[in-house]
Amino acid sequence: MFISHQPFLVIISSPSGAGKSTLCKMIIQNDPLIKLSISVTTRQKRPQEIEGEHYFFINKDDFLEKNNNNEFLESAEVFENFYATPRIKVEDSLKNGSEVLFDIDWQGARQIKEKFKKEDIVSIFILPPSLLELERRLRNRAQDSEEIVKKRMKKAIDEINHFNEYDYILVNDDLSNTYNKIKSIIDSKRVERLSRNQINNLVKQFENNNL
Repeated sequence: MFISHQPFLVIISSPSGAGKSTLCKMIIQNDPLIKLSISVTTRQKRPQEIEGEHYFFINKDDFLEKNNNNEFLESAEVFENFYATPRIKVEDSLKNGSEVLFDIDWQGARQIKEKFKKEDIVSIFILPPSLLELERRLRNRAQDSEEIVKKRMKKAIDEINHFNEYDYILVNDDLSNTYNKIKSIIDSKRVERLSRNQINNLVKQFENNNL
């Protein structure tokens, strides 16, 4: 287990139905060094969702007030509902030595990238095997109306057009295989950060010895 590297941000994005949330859940369950960033939202809570585990559910007025007070790292409006990332929780996790995992869309990813250094972020975009398979997955979830499914498919095409803004692009045609690829990406980033930290410490030692 790596314990001396500098923590970083892991951003995972995908169109709805590509498997992003399932993959994020697998990462959190298997890696104690990563904390999931829980978003704030104004949408209605679904029956199976738990406050503080899936989202923090607040009303629109509270959301707008927090947004005006600069309490969010990023925010977006999706299907007439607002979503955002609480700033303080992310900063606390990093200070405590944990990586932070973001399950967000390209709009949120772009905003977070504007606030952190490039070397402090690794971003991954998850693609479905095909649009036909994506539509099948959305319909099989049986939690959205036909109108919402059509809206999600339309939005998916727009989201996929932003895949080139990410460090890595993975096709989720096999959940276990895709998870292992993400794990390898995260482990590689840790090695890179650890090596960089060791080199910086050595350079400081050489500089001090030459004084």
